[in-house]
Amino acid sequence: QVQLVESGGGLVQAGGSLRLSCAPSSTIFSIRDMGWYRQAPAKQRELVARITRDGSTHYADSVLGRFVISRDNAKYTVTLQMTSLKPEDTAVYYCNAQVARYQSSNYYSYWGQGTHVTVSS
Repeated sequence: QVQLVESGGGLVQAGGSLRLSCAPSSTIFSIRDMGWYRQAPAKQRELVARITRDGSTHYADSVLGRFVISRDNAKYTVTLQMTSLKPEDTAVYYCNAQVARYQSSNYYSYWGQGTHVTVSS
């Protein structure tokens, strides 16, 4: 079982910045797409940003121009730099990655445990 470990959440005032990071806790062979999702109270989980192995990115309209997703393929990490944060960005943020544990493995989707981001007005 692959575990994705997230870090960097917390409490910040509106207009502030936070940086989220995610990496697998054990050795793996390869990762395809990586991304960040979020779930606010009483709402469905939604895509925030995704990045392919070659660096192509996709953002939700609500974060375009404020958030930047990046990855380090050598370290199997994905980072979400969040700026100009708004109260409506408050949610639990989840890391997601398509991971092959071994060279002979298929790719499976794994999720992190979630990290809380709270933006106060």
